[in-house]
Amino acid sequence: MVRIHQSAPIDLSIVKILMIENFLKYCSDKKYQKNEEQIKILKLLNKFYNQNSNSLFNRIILKKTNKLAFYLHGSVGVGKTMLLNFFFENLHTAKLKVHFNDFMIDFHDFRYQNKNKDNSIEKFVKNLKHKVNLIYLDEFQVTNIVDAMILGRLFKTIFKENIKILLSSNVRIKDLYKEGLQREQFVPFVDMITKFSDEHELKVNQDYRKLGVSNLERFFHPINDTSSFQVNSIFREISKGKINTPKNIIIKGRNFIIKNYFEGSARFNFNDLCNEPIGSEDYIKIAEQCNFILIDNVPNFHDGNADKQNRFITLIDVLYEKKIPIMITANFNYKNFTSSRALNDTY
Repeated sequence: MVRIHQSAPIDLSIVKILMIENFLKYCSDKKYQKNEEQIKILKLLNKFYNQNSNSLFNRIILKKTNKLAFYLHGSVGVGKTMLLNFFFENLHTAKLKVHFNDFMIDFHDFRYQNKNKDNSIEKFVKNLKHKVNLIYLDEFQVTNIVDAMILGRLFKTIFKENIKILLSSNVRIKDLYKEGLQREQFVPFVDMITKFSDEHELKVNQDYRKLGVSNLERFFHPINDTSSFQVNSIFREISKGKINTPKNIIIKGRNFIIKNYFEGSARFNFNDLCNEPIGSEDYIKIAEQCNFILIDNVPNFHDGNADKQNRFITLIDVLYEKKIPIMITANFNYKNFTSSRALNDTY
């Protein structure tokens, strides 16, 4: 959503103090433990956002830099999204918050609609600039070569227009698209985003998303007679009284059939979702049709099925972003799988 707000110049030192106070109140209201590392990051966010301002205060006190992106990375569950959400909501500027997958889908759709125009990237960014001064891209990751090859030109144009970017990610900049196909062609983007970014790591021991959530079991491993019986019993209760009506979803002319679809509750085999060349746009369309999803038979991941693992990460992150409750049967312990924040959340 784009929020446009115009305001008169204000004392940024006061804003900084008020934001810290508001954050402490926010944590208290949400019953989150006060954490000095998060407060430290919030202060760095304030400095980043204000250092390129043209105000007299900044010209005198702060040194103007070329840092136009704030890149926050850290382990699953440390509160990156919570912290950036809070900062974003308290900014008085024209702004856009969007999941990175959704942002790239919009971008590729725009380029497809303007495929006969050489300046489609510039035009896309110009449209952004007319609306916003800041973009918050949540869950930034690069898992496919299409995005990897185009991100350099896209971000270079965004920075040229002096649009600030907030980024949350599970990995450091240097580890983006690690071991990806033709990664050597992606290295210039890594160098550029490093040059233009304030990169910081958030380290917190407590997983804040697990405070106050239900203890309902959602992850079953290993797959055996006992776990299969439990999952089947739970899904029977969820789908009780509902009729199985297979649902056909059309995505850009392609058909995707949900075979086990009980009025919003869907059951998939892992291969149905991750063994085919489908991506985030497909998963978003699937999520829009479901209010509960069970995924069976998730395998152990290794180098030989890395493509399936990448699709699985994208799928889980989409379902997390869309707040779709999930249940999974797998041959691995989710606590050892930290590539996706959603697998470590019990919803």
